Amino acid sequence: MTDIKIVLDSSADLNEMEGIPFASAPLKIHTQDNKFVDDKDLNVEEMVEFLYKYKGKSSTSCPNTEDWLAAFGDAERIFCITITSSLSGSYNSARVAKEAYEEKYPERKVELIDSLSTGPEIVLMAERIKSLAMEDVSFEDIAKEMKAYKTELLFVLESMKNLANNGRVSKLAATVAGFIGIRAIGRASEVGTLEMLTKCRGAQPTIAAIVNYMGEMGFSGGRAIIAHCLNEKGATALKDAIAAKYPTADVRLGECRGLCSFYAERGGMLIGFER
Repeated sequence: MTDIKIVLDSSADLNEMEGIPFASAPLKIHTQDNKFVDDKDLNVEEMVEFLYKYKGKSSTSCPNTEDWLAAFGDAERIFCITITSSLSGSYNSARVAKEAYEEKYPERKVELIDSLSTGPEIVLMAERIKSLAMEDVSFEDIAKEMKAYKTELLFVLESMKNLANNGRVSKLAATVAGFIGIRAIGRASEVGTLEMLTKCRGAQPTIAAIVNYMGEMGFSGGRAIIAHCLNEKGATALKDAIAAKYPTADVRLGECRGLCSFYAERGGMLIGFER
């Protein structure tokens, strides 16, 4: 059993990882009437339906320092990965927790990673750490390996209402994405911001565009994870299209939890992949 623990915030859509010590620090989604805690007890579909009908302002909040310290527990060696610091204060909060933890326990170590992304791209990073830890690679060498590990994130959205409400995209972009049949495709940029790429009308042109963008961004048939918000049919169709072009690809499906569902909204998909 490895002495390494993996700690993520809930933007990774993971509540557990088998075979390695693991913890998740939950983000929260707020409205005037409700607070949704992004943990294993959250009913995502109920949250998505509530927010779809909700006309007021909504917002999110990151784990605080105490949340991170609770997630660290008493682990000797920790890899902590957060949602991109360009969109959330989660990284800064985790940094404060890391400094406090290492000051209190000088013999312990926290390797803090700003994913510059979210969702399935964080999962790929966490699984790479786990794989190396299971091979008894040292903590220091895993940290070096992760600096060289290359992944990307694409996303496709059928609505950008919540992104616009939070100032992540313009109201105009959100209006265009709200037209029936229009999907907005974007990526996580190199600095962790949302970069819009194109708009497509209809499911099949959208899938074709995503597969094409994956190739342009360096995908050649490695590992990929498709996380969807209540859209298993669309995610399965995308998986099949990726497999048709890249027969050796290892593609699997996952479900968005609270934070990613808040931003992806119903029908949205996030695609993390190796390059």
